[in-house]
Amino acid sequence: MRYIGALDVGTTNVRFHILDEEGNTIASSTEKIQLLYPKPNYVEIDPDALWTTIVSVMKNTLTESKVSLESIVGIGISTQRGSFTTWNSKDGRHYHNFITWKDLRADDLVKEWNSSIIMRILKIGSKILYTFSRNKRFLGMSVFKFMNTQMSLRLVWVLQHVPGLQEAMNDGNVLFGGIDSWLLYKFTGKHVTDISSASATGIFDPFIKCWSSSMINLLKLPHDIFPQVVETSGNFGSTPKDLFGVEIPILCSTTDQSASLFGSMCMQPGDLKITMGTGTFLNVNTGDIPHASVAGLYPLIAWQTGDELVYMAEGAWNETGGIIEWAKEISLIDQVAETANIANSVNDSDGVYFVPAFSGLHAPINDYRAAAGFIGLKPTTRKNHLVRALLESIVFGMLLLYETLCSETSFTYKRIRVDGGVSKNDFILQLLADLTGLEVERASSTEISILGIIFLTGLQCGVWKSKENIFKLRKVETIFMPNNENRERYRPIVAEWKRALQRLGKWYTEIK
Repeated sequence: MRYIGALDVGTTNVRFHILDEEGNTIASSTEKIQLLYPKPNYVEIDPDALWTTIVSVMKNTLTESKVSLESIVGIGISTQRGSFTTWNSKDGRHYHNFITWKDLRADDLVKEWNSSIIMRILKIGSKILYTFSRNKRFLGMSVFKFMNTQMSLRLVWVLQHVPGLQEAMNDGNVLFGGIDSWLLYKFTGKHVTDISSASATGIFDPFIKCWSSSMINLLKLPHDIFPQVVETSGNFGSTPKDLFGVEIPILCSTTDQSASLFGSMCMQPGDLKITMGTGTFLNVNTGDIPHASVAGLYPLIAWQTGDELVYMAEGAWNETGGIIEWAKEISLIDQVAETANIANSVNDSDGVYFVPAFSGLHAPINDYRAAAGFIGLKPTTRKNHLVRALLESIVFGMLLLYETLCSETSFTYKRIRVDGGVSKNDFILQLLADLTGLEVERASSTEISILGIIFLTGLQCGVWKSKENIFKLRKVETIFMPNNENRERYRPIVAEWKRALQRLGKWYTEIK
């Protein structure tokens, strides 16, 4: 029996699983990641502490598995996107903590650049070029704007504020990378990143598949700090023998959402999945064509394995599981698992709507000054109505992303495959099926990103010969069928919720 390891480094947890050839988990371990908040709007991770956690989780799993380490034919890695650090190319020491994707320290730079004359000229020029060439790359650039979740302006910020970094960069001693690149460097000494991770940085051009010289020159960044971009599957090197007792080949590295798309078996153009975690990530396989959006869907590279290069379009809605956790923190609910029953205990929300804008409203609305809140409270409102309104707002946000997807793509969608912690909520999944008119398919395992890493790694090392061999390993737990009558009943409710979004839109004079 051969075994494969899967390491997943998320925003809140590090997980390591060992699976067999049938896709069964033999052993697994999880440890929390400590997020640091040194100043308001700063969100960091200590690289040394993260490395200690990763090694600990891997060692615990290897010990628990009781399998021969020589029988582990390879490991794959998936990581959160948008978090980065810089380190010394000679001794590997980091110059600063990981600045995570949740960090807002560069917000002033983001606003300054987005309102600059340079950006206006860039957009106008790109629009003219698209008019004459019909090249979708120029269409994307015509609506481009910097975002706090991108690495680009946070990298500019560290160059301006981290003592000694600019001097070290001038001497050619600085390397830049996301958690994936840094982790591969720690394991193998190679300064590389896979193409899916690179495409999520905001500094990589997915249309021409290389670091964007235009962006690098525009921001006056040095070219030599960026990692080499490689395929998602391949020979990344091996873990050091003194770490685990044997050298284990690293055969895959990818982003969490790419791993989730692959693990959901979304292999064909038009295949659609939604990950419901702290936030919502809607991803659709767009085949070998990058998607150029004008409403906020982002063109990304899902994976590249050999001759196959697959793109995906992504829409993100940040308030999902975080809303339910907030409801628990304020004692609106006692247990997360009870929310579906509470919502189903009433026929409707009694005209109450919740605007899920703790961090603004994301694509396709893109209003980062919106406020969160309930609208429509009345003397008849009870706790159950509030809980239902919360869950409904999660589905309504997904519906907005889906409607945008339908307006900007020509695929015919038949089903949505779902994963993530919130996908355990039957009320949310049934309402999603009703409002989209699509089947909603929930797998038996919620560890879909882990499965994606395992499948990519196993295909690379020959555990499975083809994608057809792994299709049978996906086990579906429940399929939620759409109810057209409920869809019609909800039309005016969704319309009123959209009106509530407008009422609380642009509430703050500054981004909160």
